[in-house]
Amino acid sequence: MKTCYLFPPLLLLLHGPVLLAETQDPDQKIMEEVFTTGKLTRYSATKSDTPIIATTRSVSIENQQQIIDKGALTLDQTYTYSAGVTGETYGFATRGDWVKVRGLDVPQYQDSLQSLFGNYNNTRPDIYTLEQVEILKGPASVLYGKGSPGGLINVVSKRPQAESQHEVVLEGGTFSHQQLAFDSTGPLSDDGQWLYRVIGVHRDNETQVNFVEDKTKVIAPSLTWQPNDATTATLLINYTETESDTAAQFLPIPGTLFPADNGKRIDTDTYLGEPDFNQYDAETLSVTLLANHQINDTWGVELTTRYTDATVDYQQAWPSFIGGDRYVRNPDGSLYKDGTVPRTFYKSDASSDQIAADLRFRADFMQGDVEHRVLFGGTYQDVTTDNDGYTAFAVGASTYDDTYWINVFNPQYGAIPPAAMLNSLYTHRPATTSKDMGFYMSDEMSFHRWIITLGLRYDNTETETGSERQDDEALSTSVGVLYQFESGLSAYISYAESFEPVIGDNGNGQALDPQEGQQTEVGIKYEPQRFPGIITLAYFDIKQSNLSDPFSLPGSFEQQGGEANIKGVELESVLNFGDISLELNVSKLDTESAYGYQLNSVPEKQASSWISYRPTHHWQGFKVGAGIRYVGESYGGADTIRTPSYTLHDAMIGYEIGRWDFAVNVHNLTNKDYFATCLVRGDCWVGKERTAVARMRYKF
Repeated sequence: MKTCYLFPPLLLLLHGPVLLAETQDPDQKIMEEVFTTGKLTRYSATKSDTPIIATTRSVSIENQQQIIDKGALTLDQTYTYSAGVTGETYGFATRGDWVKVRGLDVPQYQDSLQSLFGNYNNTRPDIYTLEQVEILKGPASVLYGKGSPGGLINVVSKRPQAESQHEVVLEGGTFSHQQLAFDSTGPLSDDGQWLYRVIGVHRDNETQVNFVEDKTKVIAPSLTWQPNDATTATLLINYTETESDTAAQFLPIPGTLFPADNGKRIDTDTYLGEPDFNQYDAETLSVTLLANHQINDTWGVELTTRYTDATVDYQQAWPSFIGGDRYVRNPDGSLYKDGTVPRTFYKSDASSDQIAADLRFRADFMQGDVEHRVLFGGTYQDVTTDNDGYTAFAVGASTYDDTYWINVFNPQYGAIPPAAMLNSLYTHRPATTSKDMGFYMSDEMSFHRWIITLGLRYDNTETETGSERQDDEALSTSVGVLYQFESGLSAYISYAESFEPVIGDNGNGQALDPQEGQQTEVGIKYEPQRFPGIITLAYFDIKQSNLSDPFSLPGSFEQQGGEANIKGVELESVLNFGDISLELNVSKLDTESAYGYQLNSVPEKQASSWISYRPTHHWQGFKVGAGIRYVGESYGGADTIRTPSYTLHDAMIGYEIGRWDFAVNVHNLTNKDYFATCLVRGDCWVGKERTAVARMRYKF
């Protein structure tokens, strides 16, 4: 058997399991062992193909093989094996993919262009259409403009390949999980100038919450034109349609985190909506162009542009609560009327439309002993979001009319307020248009073993809602220094900034300043010389300023004197010992909000590990993997509601032979009951129950 470890000295790859790749004849049992990992490209989160070992910041990657091996069914599941990242922040979800990076909410990008604007106005990316998932940690305004000091998520689409590859995948599992998917790619012309790819998904699931289903259809064709070695253009089209409901039932804390006054607990599969009222139906069409041209040995140009049209029809009924749960709990803390509580009926007809472009030029050249990799470019984005609908809050609470209320221990359905009453509350709100323009430049300078990176960006953001308009400007910087030792160790220090506009005024006619973020990060990265692997250890200190002033007096003008602080340590590694691949991730965060509390839904400690075994001699084709995830306790926003820690186990077993690939994945192997987070406002979010999925893949 031929064995080949692909792991260059300057690692263009980050981490991943050992993949048993088939030879050109898929019917042959001779296989090559390849250490495959995610890699950075010029359409990645860093807009650079600089190796991870040579970057002055932290980036986590889950590549396609890792996603398959760990059995991720949704995007938020791919975040759960990364240091400093809280995946599935709000437990089992059907509306979105919730994640916090370094304690903060972060924006979502696809192919280096932002793809999510606000919430509940587009579909979720389907992981079968993705090549890899990238988490860029820390402020990134120099590359992307406005954003969070926590970082960002970037998902990379599958693209046409020069080699013909075709597969059909059939899945079945718990909660009546049924999915059929196909992926076909290869050349369209004999000269290889035209390549194609077509991906399709059809999914029909029940879920762990009564009455909540997930029916999704995806079609994603793409086309690549490469007339010569210097020019490539790829057109990606994705149409996704989902018919579903909301998994989050906003279950009250009495009866979940704590027993209710009658000693009862609410079943975690309880549905407190209305089957004939609730819905979460989403539809998204996106068209993306990725193009690059190498002008000469020094200069190159790249373009990323996208058009997106998305809509969501969202309706839900949920138990009503505001600060102190005054419509759910009595003054003594017991559930109102022995568990019969009023509900809010909500409707949102939301949409988002996007036109965006990122044009950048590159120059690679030597100046004396210094190698320069210069990047400069400009971005433009025009996004319009709209949200019409109504909120019928705590119907009947003010008059003690319990006609439309529900008992959280024994829900009965069918009591929906008259359509005329609800529709009378329907409001057509003005759309919000945000136009962003930015110009950026960076220079990565290599001198012997030193690498120095400098970045600068100017942004102008214009936001308009009805007759109100706000303009913001920002100048962002970044700097990093890294030294590479002969031993394979790299040490670095970096500084980066971010900004995020805040819409509104201070009550005195003055527009609020953007929130600002600054991060200092120091770390080491180690690439072993005797076996494939990479280990990263980082310490960071983030300061977020221009937050709401927690000490302002009622009626006074807001001064934005609030400040949040986050410090943390992250260890992330993957090591390959022949047939065994091991991932280990550990993080500790120390967070403080502007109000002096620990940031809500952010555990102080987290750890995860995944180990996989693929024998290359005896039992060739067999594969097995196991993972463990520890999520420490967190608080709900005021250090009064504490969500306990939990530990989950995952497993995979499978066999590959010829054209066939069989596998079974189980998440939450012990079916542990847990809550992902409970909030001070009064509700808890249920964790994901045990799921088992069998997968059969046929390649041809």
